[in-house]
Amino acid sequence: MSQDNSKLNTRSAAQTAAAVNSGDIKALEVAYASLETIERLNPTVNAFTDVLGERALLEARAVDDAIAEGRTLPLAGVPYAVKNLYDVEGLTTRAGAKINRENPPASADATLVRKLKDAGAVLVGATHMGEYAYDFTGESAHDGICRNPHDTGHMTGGSSSGSAAATAAGMVPLAMGSDTNGSIRVPASFCGLFGLKPTYGRLSRAGTYPFVGSLDHLGPLTRSAEDLALIFDVLQGHDPADPAQANHPEIETHNRLQEDIGPLRIAVAGGYFRDKALPDALNAVDFVAKALGASLEIDIPEAARARAAAYVITAAEGSTLHLGRILERPQDFDPETRDRFLAGTMVPAIWVQQAQRFRSWFRDLFRKIFENVDVLLAPATPFPALPSGTKTFTIGGETMPARPNIGLFTQPISFIGLPAVTVPVWLEGATLPIGVQVIAPAWREDLALRVAHHLEQTGICRAPVANLTA
Repeated sequence: MSQDNSKLNTRSAAQTAAAVNSGDIKALEVAYASLETIERLNPTVNAFTDVLGERALLEARAVDDAIAEGRTLPLAGVPYAVKNLYDVEGLTTRAGAKINRENPPASADATLVRKLKDAGAVLVGATHMGEYAYDFTGESAHDGICRNPHDTGHMTGGSSSGSAAATAAGMVPLAMGSDTNGSIRVPASFCGLFGLKPTYGRLSRAGTYPFVGSLDHLGPLTRSAEDLALIFDVLQGHDPADPAQANHPEIETHNRLQEDIGPLRIAVAGGYFRDKALPDALNAVDFVAKALGASLEIDIPEAARARAAAYVITAAEGSTLHLGRILERPQDFDPETRDRFLAGTMVPAIWVQQAQRFRSWFRDLFRKIFENVDVLLAPATPFPALPSGTKTFTIGGETMPARPNIGLFTQPISFIGLPAVTVPVWLEGATLPIGVQVIAPAWREDLALRVAHHLEQTGICRAPVANLTA
């Protein structure tokens, strides 16, 4: 090993790809460094459920061969991990569930895994997640607690818990997650990362385990906004294997990151998005807004109703998918997940119909809002990471269960499929980060990424590797 592992593991994806493409380092060196870091830190963090050392070294050697032949790859030698609901050839897709471990291994990679491999990225493993993606805590009855690398006594958030923890700990610079109601944005907030939930239908979901078909999104978590844009470009492209994916012309997001944000009209989401936030969340939004010169606050009427409607649709669709397994093997479910699915089976059909009608109304409301502003700012979570094992929290005198309610601010956004980038904020004196959502109109991820990049370049938002020792 010719390079110090600590230096390799703190590089961004863009820096790693540039170094491998130029011949300064070998993809094989980077892969070994990542695997060694996983071996050292994963017993503490519990981010990985499967480490794919043999595959990683084979892919790294293939990248080095391609570079030697004169090729340039956008993600040359970049180690990455995937939430274990992405199909990986030869690996059983668990989706965080005990029952799924009896399934045969996947026969092919998910579409996005294949795209990353084609771009030169190197898959090192699959990560911890909440059972069937129905969790905001990162605490699994089957795989144990995934621990926040910035403070191992606190939650990572979920359900993309392991993907966030692995990235924040420096095991990888990039991990793929999924976001139905906030499962990228919540762990990005708790673990201090940049996370992208694209527009609904923007990226292919082919080869991934579903949760709620009308709400599921896939996307990356990284330690830099530049990496988000780079990876997003690689992941785009129409895939007929996913019937929900829209065949929409791509936007060259990466090239737009260097543009000035001056012309952008940026506002703060008010009403519900401030009333339900605790001081750290409010301070983080205000800190970002001040840095961007955003003084306008826009009330979002009926946001609480949007969150409730998203909950109804989630419960009804999710329970329908899993009802057979619940009836046959209730003892093999995480009790909290099972009980939430069982409750979903009792949601009246008329409620679901009303929720879908309201969804159309709420989508139209945001279209009108975005006629006057380009980007909205809102909290990603009501507070920084909670201590592990926390069962309830209280906001405005109301005490509520933690597991289903940490996504108070993410659900209204995914409910109507809008793109959002979570940016990490470290408030003065804080020992844990907290995220702010940068929300854009449908298909305008480029706007949210421009703002995120500006915030990173000006030092307002940062995502350092956690100071974690095994």
